[in-house]
Amino acid sequence: MSIDSSNASSTTSASSATVPSATRPGDLPDDHPLRARIAEAVHAVRDTTPLAQSFTNFVTINLVANAQLAAGGTAAMSYLPDDVLDIAAICGATYINVGTLLPFYKDALADIARGLHDQGKPWVLDPVAAGLGATRTAILESFRDVPPTVVRGNASEIIVLDRMWGLADADATEEEATRPAGVESVDEVDSAIPAARRIARHLATHSPNGQGAVAVSGAVDFVTDGTNDYRLPGGSALMTKITGAGCSLGGVVGTYLAVADPLTAAMAASLHFNRAGEIAEAAAHGPGSFQTEFLDALWNVTAEQIAESAILQ
Repeated sequence: MSIDSSNASSTTSASSATVPSATRPGDLPDDHPLRARIAEAVHAVRDTTPLAQSFTNFVTINLVANAQLAAGGTAAMSYLPDDVLDIAAICGATYINVGTLLPFYKDALADIARGLHDQGKPWVLDPVAAGLGATRTAILESFRDVPPTVVRGNASEIIVLDRMWGLADADATEEEATRPAGVESVDEVDSAIPAARRIARHLATHSPNGQGAVAVSGAVDFVTDGTNDYRLPGGSALMTKITGAGCSLGGVVGTYLAVADPLTAAMAASLHFNRAGEIAEAAAHGPGSFQTEFLDALWNVTAEQIAESAILQ
């Protein structure tokens, strides 16, 4: 079963994303420190080519690696717990994706999460199809007390993970608490905002530096550190027509997490993808050419284009 959590984004034009913030109601000011941190993160990735390894969906592993390289980083892929933990000692961050499960993943991923926690290493989780099947549920539940630094998923996955970890309000109905997300999101981004905030705060309490972030992909992306919330419009609907858009975004969040704090990493990766998606859509003739154009756009989009994007509070 091939499962991918796609980044279903809207088709806001690239030019509208870089107009002065003063003309965009609710946008962060041009001189806001977060914009400077995002630009610094983009430059840092391209100047230092940080290594971020992935234990990811084997159906989409090629696009994940290529996206990390196109964004400016370096990729490494492994499925062995001891190998992943050895690489973690020398790389900047790790990305774990629970799509397309194999039998040994249940024990392997629990061991990896515990090892990363014990080493104090940052990592990114993509909880693909959270709530679908006993094995996937067991894997995600095993992460609760040794959680990632950043979670990136669609709205349904975030809602289910929140309830799976017991973070949701006690008066949630049984139906809400157990509904699986499936392959694609069945919920709007806004409905996942309370869950995203709770998860971000949970991540922060288990992080060595007290920081965590959650990125919810959708028509307008939502990123939060549990206190500060941001909406990121833009992107391309063609991202939903290629397999691995969401997986590769998770990998690029890992690339940025190797050089930046969790919130900045999640923001920079999401904005980088949105701007590249817009540029690629303008040049593409369909999903096949979109994927090629998208990798080229990830490589060519500038730090200024990314940092000047619309960021709505």
